[in-house]
Amino acid sequence: MTLLSRIRVVLVGTQHPGNIGAAARAMKTMGLRELALVAPAAFPDPRAEAMAVGAADLLAQARVCASLDEALADCAFVAATTARPRHISALSYTPRDWAQRLATGDNAGRIALLFGRERTGLTNQEIERAQELVAIPTAQDYTSLNLAAAVQIVGYELLLAAGASAQELPAHEPVGHADLERFYVHLEQVLIRTRFLDPANPRLLMRRLRRLFGRAAPDANEMNILRGILTSVTDALARERGAGGA
Repeated sequence: MTLLSRIRVVLVGTQHPGNIGAAARAMKTMGLRELALVAPAAFPDPRAEAMAVGAADLLAQARVCASLDEALADCAFVAATTARPRHISALSYTPRDWAQRLATGDNAGRIALLFGRERTGLTNQEIERAQELVAIPTAQDYTSLNLAAAVQIVGYELLLAAGASAQELPAHEPVGHADLERFYVHLEQVLIRTRFLDPANPRLLMRRLRRLFGRAAPDANEMNILRGILTSVTDALARERGAGGA
């Protein structure tokens, strides 16, 4: 069982179904698949599906529980999110510290991650069910955090702790010298045809353009675009000449 597959996101008393859908979307982007809803105000609901976008499958398989006990019945470990200090003995972690602790720990059981109501969060009694607290740092003068955003933040740290890495971009491979020279010949021809370059008095224009495109180091696709632009200019000039002759 992987770290992400062990996580059960539990939304307690969610008041607006749109927030359930948005939370499901946040979960799916971070690789979390298991959602439990404790006494939601309205679910299922079209507003949840609208906000879920591509995560309707998570909503379809979400468990709707009448009580928190039901949602936690088969969980070996419980963590609760909180936005404000609590006088509770449970250890408190930032999402990053908590996720890394899980990734390096030896607990192999299912983990419930609790999120509370939009306005009031979790009650003290609900938080007391947790062994650990997860507190998302915020600016001191404004601590309000959207439910889906909170799910996204903790899910992101779990995804990183599970070993995810950023997608590697393809290596930039500039075109070779021969391709560049063909481009410079084409470019000079077009500039002469448009009278931007006077061959009798070229000054340093082509030298400066060589420096410009040399710094840019275009790859094959970019070179095709540049050559296509030049061809479109010559084609347009030919059409104008043909129209004028007609």
